[in-house]
Amino acid sequence: MMNRRPFLQKLGILTTSTMTLPFYLFGKMQLPKETKFKFITASDGHFGQPNTDFEKSHQDLIQAINKEKDVDFVVFNGDLIHDEPSLMPEVKKVYDQVQHPYFVTKGNHDRVDEETWNQIWNQTSNFSKVHQDELGMVLLNCSNPKGDYLCADLDFAKHTLDEFSTLPHVMVFIHISQNDWTRHGVSCQGFMDLIASYPNVRATFHGHDHDVDGVMLYRKKPFLWSGHFGGSWGNPFPSYRVCEVGADGSAATYLKRVSDGVILNGYTL
Repeated sequence: MMNRRPFLQKLGILTTSTMTLPFYLFGKMQLPKETKFKFITASDGHFGQPNTDFEKSHQDLIQAINKEKDVDFVVFNGDLIHDEPSLMPEVKKVYDQVQHPYFVTKGNHDRVDEETWNQIWNQTSNFSKVHQDELGMVLLNCSNPKGDYLCADLDFAKHTLDEFSTLPHVMVFIHISQNDWTRHGVSCQGFMDLIASYPNVRATFHGHDHDVDGVMLYRKKPFLWSGHFGGSWGNPFPSYRVCEVGADGSAATYLKRVSDGVILNGYTL
């Protein structure tokens, strides 16, 4: 695949209303006729970040999520807090207001050790689960208490993907892009090739890049971003991503604006 990094650096501050290439946006989406699974992912709330109205941004998102119908689960895809470890129990109290099951991934601003993370969330930072015997969730860590940008644990990822190889659908969630096609991605070729080698991996979902909300393809596999709903920079519209999987195996995903639920872009998986 061609190196798009220089082009993306120029496009980094553009919004979904103006960005055209290299991200694929609205117009390539066909919703399933009968939705069997529906999940939501949102990232980069940065709870506790100074000089931001983080409490309002979180309540706005929670209200938007709770208005959604027939949601199976929610994934908060990293940067749950902004650096200060004491904020982690506080943001959990906020997430507990969500009226659906939810899961979390660790981002570079979630600077707590593994023991603390496990105690608060009752979930490891590398985590997997099968939903209703058909949809595999793989949640991967990509940082440490120092906030370094890291490649995913390939041993854990491969072991889990092997276990899930007979499932019809697998969705992967990891905060930091494992390719340097965005300004804040990290080059992890082994991860990209691993994902591409499993036919049932339908999509990989990222956060981290607040100004990116489209999709990129690597060996025909879609990698999607959801912008941000908190923090101090990025697209001017807080957003979250919805994914629907049909009874016939079809799937589509779309980005929604937190403030009014308007669909900003969509893509057929």
